[in-house]
Amino acid sequence: MFTSGLQHVAAMYAGVVAPPMIVGPAVGLSPKETAFLMGASLFTAGIATLLQTLGFWRIGARLPFVNGVSFAGVTPMVAIGKDRGHDGIAVIFGAIIVASLLGFVLAPYFCKLVRFFPPVVTGTVITLIGVSLLPVAFNWSQGGNATAHDYGSTTNITMAAVTLVIVLALRKLLRGFLQQIAILLGLIIGTLIAIPVGITDFGAIKNADAIGFPTPFHFGAPQFEIAAIVSMSIVMLVCMTESTADMLALGKIVDRPADERTIEGGLRADTLGSAISPLFNGFMCSAFAQNIGLVAMTKVRSRFVVAAGGGILILLGLVPVAASVIALVPLPVLGGAGIVLFGSVAASGIQTLAGAALEKGENALIVAAAVGVGLIPIAAPDFYHAFPKDLLVVLDSGISTGCVVAIVLNLAFNHLGRKADTDEAGTAPGGHDPVKAMEVAAH
Repeated sequence: MFTSGLQHVAAMYAGVVAPPMIVGPAVGLSPKETAFLMGASLFTAGIATLLQTLGFWRIGARLPFVNGVSFAGVTPMVAIGKDRGHDGIAVIFGAIIVASLLGFVLAPYFCKLVRFFPPVVTGTVITLIGVSLLPVAFNWSQGGNATAHDYGSTTNITMAAVTLVIVLALRKLLRGFLQQIAILLGLIIGTLIAIPVGITDFGAIKNADAIGFPTPFHFGAPQFEIAAIVSMSIVMLVCMTESTADMLALGKIVDRPADERTIEGGLRADTLGSAISPLFNGFMCSAFAQNIGLVAMTKVRSRFVVAAGGGILILLGLVPVAASVIALVPLPVLGGAGIVLFGSVAASGIQTLAGAALEKGENALIVAAAVGVGLIPIAAPDFYHAFPKDLLVVLDSGISTGCVVAIVLNLAFNHLGRKADTDEAGTAPGGHDPVKAMEVAAH
């Protein structure tokens, strides 16, 4: 269980520490303070993951979900706190707390949107989740930092390709438990190969503290500004939309379709975790889609495995030197594994679409339009540059825009002006074999 949990942590570690690495310097924090933010993010991600997987009362989806720092909030957080140092961080934390409490209150109503996610919608959104994550893997494969001198070098890309081949070979050749941890083994082997190549940085271990507790309100008491609260509330709605889609995707993969009760519990865990996070100097938390691919590929569906990963995250937040060991994995190595992980999510979405009656012209049109709109932020990152900044929070998320387009067109083509048809017509979730979806994603 520990090993499988560690595999989840390895798959999402970079995604957790990246937002504080971006926000910290942008608001004027020192390298040491930014490192403190990174440790706090790991700690709070662990708490949020335990809330999501184990749950209590009506909180938690009780699905194998890993929660971490949401990327959706990075741009608005930088805008809110730019060059304001501790005051900027305090305003960001205050806005996150209020937005999270608002989301917690809205969760019972927001979860009712599940009725608007039939196969034609869920398949489209799951596919977009996977496709939207692939550029992250490509960026990691190139080195992760576009300003670095070796970004996109043949060395980095070759290491990513080698790791990809290793992971695929391990999945093919190994059996049983070893096959389940093929991703982790691939990351370890890739990292060992990267050492003589010279792209493994041991500096983080040398400079890391042995123990470091994320002191509550380290940057001062939260401050509350209306503009910041509105901005982060929009981000929260985006995160809730994406989390709903993620829960529907994971529910199908683990053969436990997410109903309204599950989604309500999951959204409450997201929002409660996000409200607690700033108290320990962390940012907004949401479900991490990249771990859905790991569940699909390994077929390890136990939420307790992911809960073990949550415990590891808390430990890493309390013991920075341990966190630095995980950070040894070079981004090109992580990128090679990420191509398989994120591609698995897209494959699950494509299989879901197989049950969406695409022979109906309307459903095929829904998928075409939603995928097309959802890919805009990936294919043309500056497409919406002339729009107001507040709208960019939504428009720059291809998952959110694609989801909205799919829902609206499904209502327009399959509901308005006619009686409700069958599942295949796009009226309710279902209509495909989730086990097949998982098998396609894994193989």
